[in-house]
Amino acid sequence: MSIRLTPPPTLRDRLAHADAPLAGMWVCSGSPLVAEICAGSGIDWVLVDAEHAPIGLETTTAILQAMAPYPATAVVRVASNDPVTIKQHLDLGAQTLLVPMVDTPEQAEAAVRAARYPPRGVRGVGSALARGARWSRVEEYLTRADELVSVLVQVESSEAVANAGAIAAVDGVDGVFVGPSDLAASMGLLGQQTHPDVVAAVLRAFDAVGQVGVPVGVNAFDPTVAETYLGAGAAFVLVGADVATLARGSEALAERWASGAVGRGAPEAPSR
Repeated sequence: MSIRLTPPPTLRDRLAHADAPLAGMWVCSGSPLVAEICAGSGIDWVLVDAEHAPIGLETTTAILQAMAPYPATAVVRVASNDPVTIKQHLDLGAQTLLVPMVDTPEQAEAAVRAARYPPRGVRGVGSALARGARWSRVEEYLTRADELVSVLVQVESSEAVANAGAIAAVDGVDGVFVGPSDLAASMGLLGQQTHPDVVAAVLRAFDAVGQVGVPVGVNAFDPTVAETYLGAGAAFVLVGADVATLARGSEALAERWASGAVGRGAPEAPSR
């Protein structure tokens, strides 16, 4: 009996049919279990961070497998705009990639080419051996790969903001994601991603991308800033991270319950 499988929708597909912005969160812990908890939370999409987190190819595979039963869309941020890295992540089953540090339309074109088979691109052909094609169980994967793969690029420098419209206009770029943290650093405002000048630069990128008609997203852990970006047309927004949620939650528990916590009396001396 021949088994035929249909991969889940990409973030491009989700955005095309969404009637409201899509909220996402990072998975930086490298834990498939934590990723599964996040995927089952009701969040719209989960970003698996292979750039800054200790997440390699095997871990990414395990995370995607853990997320597979849930409706949240998996997005994998690769470490760099490298054709080998992109090829490997597509073969292991990542369908939506976020490519960091894209400053020019030429770099965006390179990312798209890396995600496409010849003659439109340079992706190496190993689908029969790969989870991406479910070991040839996805019917006509080689001819359908473009519709099953989505490429997002990350604008996160002053140069990239200046080129945002041209980057978004590259054929095959399905979305532009603005990164305020690195953008702030490139503007000489390291660690000040909510600085008014940084917010203004983000909004300039929004405007440029919006004029092309491509969905734009942003990272915004500050709820007030997130609301600002949503009001400005953000179609997808990262609003939290697994490690940050655990860090702040555990700190709140410690503040309330740990020995010496504020608001609790000192323990009584033992009786003799």
